[in-house]
Amino acid sequence: MIKEGTVVSLRYRLTDPEGVELDRADAEEPFQYLHGSGQIIPGLEKALLGSLVGAKKQVVIPPTDGYGEIEEQLITRAKKSQFPDGQDVKVGMQFAADVGQNQPVVFTITNIQGDDIDLDGNHPLAGVTLHFDVEVLGIRDATAEEKAHGHAHGPGGHDH
Repeated sequence: MIKEGTVVSLRYRLTDPEGVELDRADAEEPFQYLHGSGQIIPGLEKALLGSLVGAKKQVVIPPTDGYGEIEEQLITRAKKSQFPDGQDVKVGMQFAADVGQNQPVVFTITNIQGDDIDLDGNHPLAGVTLHFDVEVLGIRDATAEEKAHGHAHGPGGHDH
């Protein structure tokens, strides 16, 4: 049974509200995570708690339990002169910047008009209701090392 401290293997398909596929992991290359370590969004982790191998679920996750709502203060505008000389800035480019929270925020360039560059520091899926079609393929107790490192090791997880 899925509980805190178990390594879970999943097959899943993630879509947006219009049915557009955003991500997937198949049975041949399942996604592995350490339950209770914050490796997956809170809504999905909560929905999977207590599930058994073979369980199939369709889960709808609102933004508050996914990647959050859109934070307007993370949408801003910069000038080309604020970027390094010779930097070829393009829509879709990403970069990290320190915004004073002791953790860099990843910004995406969303628009360029003349000298103005529009930036968005929200996660690309912020504000999006997520639709998961999930199957639990495997569950095992995490090793002491996995618990200490806070993530699964091995296929689909992380090797050192």
